Amino acid sequence: PRADMVPEIAAAVGFVSGLLRTRGCVSEQQLQVFSGALREALTEHYRHHWFPEKPFKGSGYRCIRINQRMDPIISRAAGRIGLSLAQLFQLLPRELTLWVDPYEVSYRIGEDGSICVLYEATKATKPASSYGGMLTCKNQMMLGRSSPSKNYIMTVSS
Repeated sequence: PRADMVPEIAAAVGFVSGLLRTRGCVSEQQLQVFSGALREALTEHYRHHWFPEKPFKGSGYRCIRINQRMDPIISRAAGRIGLSLAQLFQLLPRELTLWVDPYEVSYRIGEDGSICVLYEATKATKPASSYGGMLTCKNQMMLGRSSPSKNYIMTVSS
């Protein structure tokens, strides 16, 4: 199995940048600077918390979260293009959870939203024993649901 985190971070960065792009308030040049800054920040942040052999180990540490507070990694990257916290809260969903794990990147908008997959590695690149019965940060949130999840899959090819 591969040890790098390039496709996972690319999926996460592309998703957050895409959210900013859809609002039309950020130029393409600003988006490129933001994307580069976010890619660098995530790579550094995850450097010692990336375990391809145990993909959910460190999942909580790698989770990007926006609720009443802005995730500091997104905030710093946005600062590179002059976006304030107030602007970020206007441009991004009020409630966003983004899980960046080896072999899978998924997100949920809102506290009761469906969990959607942005990126999933092919079966050939995943270790066979890595997912067996793990209670992950994401799975714990899903257990608290009162109704079954509607899973819509959106994939990003690498």
